[in-house]
Amino acid sequence: MIHHLKRSIIILGKEQASYPVFLHIRNATTTVDKLYEDHIPTNFIQKSFLSVGSALTSITDPRRHDAIAVLGETTGYYALKNIYNQMLKDSEGGKIIADKPRINSKTVDINKLAAMPHDSLGHSYWQFLSVNEVTPDSRLPVRFVDNQELAYVMQRYREVHDLFHTILGMPTNMLGEVAVKWIEATQTGLPMCISGALFGPLRFRPKQRATYINKLLPWTLRTCRNAKPLMTIYFERRWDQNIQDLRNELNIETPPKI
Repeated sequence: MIHHLKRSIIILGKEQASYPVFLHIRNATTTVDKLYEDHIPTNFIQKSFLSVGSALTSITDPRRHDAIAVLGETTGYYALKNIYNQMLKDSEGGKIIADKPRINSKTVDINKLAAMPHDSLGHSYWQFLSVNEVTPDSRLPVRFVDNQELAYVMQRYREVHDLFHTILGMPTNMLGEVAVKWIEATQTGLPMCISGALFGPLRFRPKQRATYINKLLPWTLRTCRNAKPLMTIYFERRWDQNIQDLRNELNIETPPKI
């Protein structure tokens, strides 16, 4: 088993700037052919090693987004299948599946979003990106999902995550991330979102914990219960929509200030 692990898994150093992925598979013996550009086919044993290794790394260093990404891909098959079916059953979600739009600097005119009315989704998204010093290109490509359609669903989830933050009015601090993870967990069922929602609060300081329990958690639970599925929203066709009108449409209460 240890010999197989050494043969199959290489821990990449952070000098791998082109793609700082946590684990890279080689000498793989799988029955799955390469299905898309960045796909790395893996078998059950390799996925198990990837899952355990990325989980341990995510726990010890939550800043390792590459490890979190791998964990999501290797544990999310059934959740991704459910999200895919949910999107297909929705008229707007079905168009997303058919068109397979991408959100990155090549497909989104950031300057155009910046010039939109300040209360629009587009301008609000631009403001979120600017304040947090991130770009639409910040998300890693999917590699370990052995189904092309489900790989797109995972990629879509990653690329709209910042839009979830924007619509939910949540910052990228620990409180905001946990709130978003609760909503993502209830709407997607992705194991990595569930673990983030459950274990994230363990890292709160006393003041954060008080804010979470008394102010943020009640709003989060109501949103989990009432909000429409965010994965079915074709955000690219709604850039000019008033963000509060969109929240009302999605049954999202005005976010609390945290």
